Amino acid sequence: MSIQVLPLDVVNQISAGEVVERPAHLVKELIENSIDAGSTEIHVEILSGGKSIKVTDNGSGIQKTDLILALTRHATSKIQKTNDLWNLSTFGFRGEALASAAAVSKLTLTSKFLNSETAFQVTSDFGNFSEIRPGSRNQGTEIKIENLFDNVPARLKFLKSDASENAQIRNVIKAMALSRSDIEFKMIESGKLDLYFARRENTIDRACEVLNCKKLFKNSAHREDYKATAYFSSPQDVAKTSKNIWIFAQNRWIQDRGLQAAVMEAYRNLLMHGEYPNVVIHLECQPHDIDVNIHPTKSQVKFQNPSLAFRAVQASVRDALETAPWVPKNLNIQSSVANYSANYQIPEIKNYAFHDESLLKTQFQNKDFSFQEQHVNNIVQSQPVDLGHVSKQTYWSSFQVIGQINLTYIVCQKDNQMILVDQHAAHERVAFEKLMRKWQGGVIDLQTYLFPLVIDLSPEKCEAILFHQTEIQKMGIEIEQMGPSSIGIKSAPLFVKESSLPRVFEKLAADTVEFGGSFNLEKSISDILATMACHSVIRAGQSLSLPEMKELLISMDEFPLSSFCPHGRPVSIEMTFTEIEKMFGRIH
Repeated sequence: MSIQVLPLDVVNQISAGEVVERPAHLVKELIENSIDAGSTEIHVEILSGGKSIKVTDNGSGIQKTDLILALTRHATSKIQKTNDLWNLSTFGFRGEALASAAAVSKLTLTSKFLNSETAFQVTSDFGNFSEIRPGSRNQGTEIKIENLFDNVPARLKFLKSDASENAQIRNVIKAMALSRSDIEFKMIESGKLDLYFARRENTIDRACEVLNCKKLFKNSAHREDYKATAYFSSPQDVAKTSKNIWIFAQNRWIQDRGLQAAVMEAYRNLLMHGEYPNVVIHLECQPHDIDVNIHPTKSQVKFQNPSLAFRAVQASVRDALETAPWVPKNLNIQSSVANYSANYQIPEIKNYAFHDESLLKTQFQNKDFSFQEQHVNNIVQSQPVDLGHVSKQTYWSSFQVIGQINLTYIVCQKDNQMILVDQHAAHERVAFEKLMRKWQGGVIDLQTYLFPLVIDLSPEKCEAILFHQTEIQKMGIEIEQMGPSSIGIKSAPLFVKESSLPRVFEKLAADTVEFGGSFNLEKSISDILATMACHSVIRAGQSLSLPEMKELLISMDEFPLSSFCPHGRPVSIEMTFTEIEKMFGRIH
């Protein structure tokens, strides 16, 4: 068959298949056009899972002479030349969304331009345009779409149930609401109000509303030209899926596995398996450092330096988490750790074994801690050093200790609450934090191998590892290049099993290539330390004296993240006396 130029209707349907994959994508494009028009109110009405859509706004509108152009492919007011793609100030820029929608639906476009006395209207019947005629519209633009994909039966077959398509549209409107808190959004489904977000003065209030969280915290971090602002929940307020991790770049809602991994990395050792935080990330950078023109639906972007983007996002959440902002502020609490990766000062670390002999007693069996204590002490007390003074919080030590129940939980009270503290989880966090401090401070025992342990990697991964050689050496691992596709490990921390190093470095290399940095190595080390802490501290079923319980609470105040064990389990639960009195029927 000879080469032929495709008919215009086929070209338009191909384009529509890329840009309008499903109704939610079309809703997103239409809302973005409304935002670009300066709208402060955007309302979306849908029927039949988005096969019928109406989007109205109060924006600047479209001039009568531009109505036909608005439905024409690659006609746009957003850009004029190639360089404009690298200095975008609008969501839209390709001029494809309306043209694509017009090609696969019955579309009616009605708009009143700024101070024009009359609104005008044009219709498209699957790509066949009508004449421009007067319309009825007070201000802004209304786009009505009916019979979506009726001329593309194959596309209809790929749509899911109405409920599923409605859920996708709902996510789009939530994302747009998180992007612009200064705009009112409304979604009406089958004639009933489904979503309503009134205009808000700040993003954190809108984020609480959209994510259905009572309390979120805000923090920002810079990594060179990349700035990330995070709105995040405490590790106590979690979801069962990652759907409440929302990421925006230059205010665009994007899907980015790397940045989502940065968020989860920030919550390391604070969440249990299967738990996900509630987080909204707004990432900003110089226009020339981001390419938004790599995906038909503009849902993905490419960063000039993805490592800096990753680090900025991770730091924006982690730096704030380590101050435990959810702990009551009237206790004058200060963080004892600024950031594991920062050059902070720490006090001399003592053995975290308690001194009372009753620690060695248990109701069920005697437990010999000699091996675990000695192994941990070799690390924790290897080199006493004075690393300065760090302020402590006064939260846990302010509790009045009542006693111990089931040889597992410490019973406390404070003000109008009863608190139960899991002694094993609490001591586990203390032990873990002290080990992490010693490791991060470089005061830790190393083992030097007689012959370097050779690890084979691809040339790309080998180069990525060697690029971070200095940073890796700070973690106690000395490496050298053995060949174009292999590295040799000359030394490593004593507690790291030699057999685990090839697997660790393979994963580290893969993550370094994709995300940059050495986060995976630090995660692997922290996992090892968490396991070590778990097996080296007091257990459930172990008797504690009153002074020992108080001493444990005092030691918890040294670490802001003492509310969670290193595996993410909660350390304590609280119950108000009002709740207890209701259970006893004393009050109603």
